[in-house]
Amino acid sequence: MAELEPRNFLQPCLLLLLHEHPDHGYELASRLRPMHEGDGDAGGVYRALRGLERHELVRSEWETSGVGPARRTYYLTPAGLAYLHDQAQSLERIHEMLHVFSERYASTCGERPSHVHTPSTPSPRTSTTR
Repeated sequence: MAELEPRNFLQPCLLLLLHEHPDHGYELASRLRPMHEGDGDAGGVYRALRGLERHELVRSEWETSGVGPARRTYYLTPAGLAYLHDQAQSLERIHEMLHVFSERYASTCGERPSHVHTPSTPSPRTSTTR
């Protein structure tokens, strides 16, 4: 059975990193690791960046230096920032649904998966009586 993972999670992660600051593809792949459990495939990051650029969510410029080859720097566009906000709202809704699932799992199975982080206050959707 396939492992559960939100589709296209790489794109909002890259947009968030670019919102923090513009960067090169290789550095973006490195900064991405704590947020995305991908296999660290830099090629996948570059493919995603090209797709984001085709949709005008990011733009890039070639930078040359006195040492080494020219490198492409990626920047977030205003359209990319708006899309990032939309994706963040969608991810927040998913987060809330996962929290409800986790709570129901714990109440039904009598245990909580050890890697699940729960907020210190109960969700307004979660009933405290059974």
